[in-house]
Amino acid sequence: MGYDPVQWHDFGVALAGVGAALTGLLFVAVSINITRILAAPSLPVRAGETLTILVSQVVVALLLLVPGQSHVALGVELVLFGLVLATVFLVTRLHAYRDREPTDPAMWTYSPMLIITVSTGPLLIGGITLIAGTGGGLYWVVAGALLGVVGASSNAWIFLVEILR
Repeated sequence: MGYDPVQWHDFGVALAGVGAALTGLLFVAVSINITRILAAPSLPVRAGETLTILVSQVVVALLLLVPGQSHVALGVELVLFGLVLATVFLVTRLHAYRDREPTDPAMWTYSPMLIITVSTGPLLIGGITLIAGTGGGLYWVVAGALLGVVGASSNAWIFLVEILR
């Protein structure tokens, strides 16, 4: 079951809907509080990462919904997309902190690595195991989707409510 994309159609539809709805919430939260977000050095990058995570959920859902593709084709797509996503996160973080001396070098190192790993790790593992036909397959994608939705929702709450405290 974890290796047959046809059986994951409903999950793909649900994930696309959740990703799109949360993306809308994030846009509202950022729009309402844009001045405060831009005033904090780390928040624009965090908002961009949150948006990237949510859009990636929609992309994964769309890849899952492509009709008639084999589990190997989907696995290759997931691995390639996961690598692109990891690169985007890494380049964004390096660019954001290139000219700035971080106040906490350990936090600057571990926080981005955690975001990159949590956001792309399950996707990469899911794609690899889907290609191999063993090791969990699309169940890894579920783990990544859950982590992405929870993390993005938490960040949306910060941008909508906590920033006002």
